Amino acid sequence: MAANRKIIHVDMDAFFASVEQLDRPDFRGKPLAVGGNKERGVVAAASYEARKYGVRSAMPSRLAAKKCPNLIFVPPRFDRYKEISRKIRKIFFEFTDLVEPLSLDEAFLDVTHNHFGLPSATLIAKAIRHRIHSETGLTASAGISYNKFLAKVASDLNKPNGQAVIPPEKAEAFLEKLPIEKFFGIGKVTAEKMKNLGIHCGLDLKQYSLEFLTRRFGKSGLHYYNIVRGIHLSEVKPDRIRKSLGVENTFEKDLPNLSAVIATLTEKILPEFFRRINQNQTKGRTLTLKIKYDDFSVHTRSRTFAEAIPLNQMEGLAVGLARQEPLAGPVRLLGVSLSNLSRPDDPGEQLRIAY
Repeated sequence: MAANRKIIHVDMDAFFASVEQLDRPDFRGKPLAVGGNKERGVVAAASYEARKYGVRSAMPSRLAAKKCPNLIFVPPRFDRYKEISRKIRKIFFEFTDLVEPLSLDEAFLDVTHNHFGLPSATLIAKAIRHRIHSETGLTASAGISYNKFLAKVASDLNKPNGQAVIPPEKAEAFLEKLPIEKFFGIGKVTAEKMKNLGIHCGLDLKQYSLEFLTRRFGKSGLHYYNIVRGIHLSEVKPDRIRKSLGVENTFEKDLPNLSAVIATLTEKILPEFFRRINQNQTKGRTLTLKIKYDDFSVHTRSRTFAEAIPLNQMEGLAVGLARQEPLAGPVRLLGVSLSNLSRPDDPGEQLRIAY
């Protein structure tokens, strides 16, 4: 049944930066970063011209300026991004009611049964991308497959302004050749752990039993076992509202003391946390710090307020939570999350759960 589904993942190309270049012709063809400046801050998005220099989202802007001396910094304009995002989602809903937005610039669409009765998801993706370009002036890339995981992987294959399809009969062969770091959901730390085990591509991962993967990677072991075999049964769920948003990182070497925890928190965890908050335009009343120690015990510390927490106060609050009480030992994992999220008035802007 799952192999008969037709899932499209549409991902706008360098969305924030592309909007700025669309509205400012003098920025076109130039390296551009949205967010931060040469002295401080974090890059929220980078144009493809900037990416050639190694500039990436969530990168400290000072480092981005060193990598690209001619980098243009512009402040984000989220009202403008949301305006265009609403136009794009309107296009999605013309084709199907099963739309699961992941953020302002990407979404899953189940077009198995679409409004036009079209049999080809590939042609539907082309039509959607053409409509987006003709109505907004922006380009989008798309991935097409029979499940969300493969569609997400496929959308990154021919960026920018391209698309790729992974049919059921070619899925396992494709995954066997895919570098392990290209598997959606396998981050840098997990990829390094897998490489230390000799797992460099999907075929390597496929050699390990479910029992072994579960023992080494916990509950995620079952996910890794399934996805390398092209099994991912999660449906496109347009009605699931996100309850929290967070970032966490497991370290190859445990953080030995509070100074290391705070440095990692402010330099690595929070920049990515703020990028996701900005991307999703999230507001919430509860900030939580998650700490997993070297003995695998997990402790959380949180603060809840009557009103949504201002973004410019979150770093101070997070550091305050880290200092709240002495550490119980070396830290294996560190995470920050925002919950008690505000529900936007516009139903088209509701926050959704990614899989």
